Amino acid sequence: MTPEEFRHHGKQVIDWIADYLAGIASNPVLSQVKPGEIRRALPTGPPEHGEPFESVLSDLDRILLPGITHWQHPGFFAYFPSNTSGPAILGDLLSSGLGVQGMLWVTSPACTELETVVVDWLAELLGLPERFRTDAAGGGVIQDSASSACLVALLAALHRASGGRVAAEGIDRRYTVYVTSQTHSSLEKAARIAGLGAAGLRAVDVDPRTLAMDPAHLRALLAEDVAAGAVPAMVCATVGTTSTTAVDPVPAIGEVCREHGVWLHVDAAYAGVAAVCPEFRWLNDGVAEYADSYATNPHKWLLTNFDCGVLWTADRAPLLEALSILPEYLRNTATTGGSVVDYRDWQVPLGRRFRALKLWSVIRWYGAEGLRAHIRKGVGLARELAEWIGADAGFEVHEPHPFGLVCFRPVWPGLDPAESDGATLRLMELLNASGSMYLTHTRIAGRVVLRMAIGATATERRHVEQAWEQIRWEHAALSASLPDR
Repeated sequence: MTPEEFRHHGKQVIDWIADYLAGIASNPVLSQVKPGEIRRALPTGPPEHGEPFESVLSDLDRILLPGITHWQHPGFFAYFPSNTSGPAILGDLLSSGLGVQGMLWVTSPACTELETVVVDWLAELLGLPERFRTDAAGGGVIQDSASSACLVALLAALHRASGGRVAAEGIDRRYTVYVTSQTHSSLEKAARIAGLGAAGLRAVDVDPRTLAMDPAHLRALLAEDVAAGAVPAMVCATVGTTSTTAVDPVPAIGEVCREHGVWLHVDAAYAGVAAVCPEFRWLNDGVAEYADSYATNPHKWLLTNFDCGVLWTADRAPLLEALSILPEYLRNTATTGGSVVDYRDWQVPLGRRFRALKLWSVIRWYGAEGLRAHIRKGVGLARELAEWIGADAGFEVHEPHPFGLVCFRPVWPGLDPAESDGATLRLMELLNASGSMYLTHTRIAGRVVLRMAIGATATERRHVEQAWEQIRWEHAALSASLPDR
């Protein structure tokens, strides 16, 4: 493809994306295809001869688009938002056009140095501590996701807990990681990858009302494990759990970690970006004093398309010592001189994309004011939805709901708990099949509740109001169809 051909087809692609985003509400939110349907519509083998790019766009419309679940749809309320925006898309396009492989500073100094600036900007916007800045003892790095951030943090924690033995000799004794029933599953996956196995995880109790970690039980577990000869490696506190956005008490957890010298990782993948608003700076309570590492995802709720998660560490030394390997073919004057950051030492893969371009584009386009407005809109709509639900005798809302997620349960008079849960799941299936919205569910105290996460870039008040009216209507219709008790 020549530069002129690229120019021509690039304009077609930009027009296609613009038209898609402008008309996205006309699509059903959840893909309606059946398993295998897309694959059967595609050729079984690759073409022998090249095809015009118009054929690719045609098949995108005809075959692939029906199989897309539209995450940017204003009726997408299922998982946490996966925001995208014009400046983020364009920043990603620039990254693809440059084709930078930013594993070392020398392989593109701008790739590395822009990232150091952007993660420092974001730390400032969120009110994170000075020690997380790249010009201090710690620093930040863009990861593909909070899952990778958890793994990298765990590897650094194991390095520190073992005095460097794990990196050199492997797992030489029992190391433990402390989570709750509400901690993201990526922590268990990280424990498996690191060689600890699921058995290395210790489950800390949660407060039955708030679902937040119980620091007293954490203290008791740590003492029990140390007495049994285990080495506590890491505690993961979550600020905004995936299930319900519960917030663990970081200051109290941090005190316990300090008593035992345990690495504290704070997973704020979803909610952390809300601290761009001063009224949400309470999210950072205890982080400056106690956190060894902290992660949040701009690609969830901060208008930056996937993948873009940021991990900060208060002290980069354990991370670099755990992950740095320097074969001869990577040696260069800048690296061996120790005057630069080589981000390949801050992550699991060697290679890395120029992800900073899209976050830079977003921050510059929206500014702090625009980012705050986006967060506040989602929080305000969620608060309003919770008020509507709380005022309806046919529903119960789960408290608290400080961010953009509202969890609620329909009331089914006369049904026992198992039947009630079945009816709730049936209601969710009916709503998702309608094409106008997409919800998910979780369990609280063993009971099924619906999750409605607000924060998609295109979602406005009318979309939330329409969704709530449809939920009420479907609930009433399904209630009327149930046998009398």
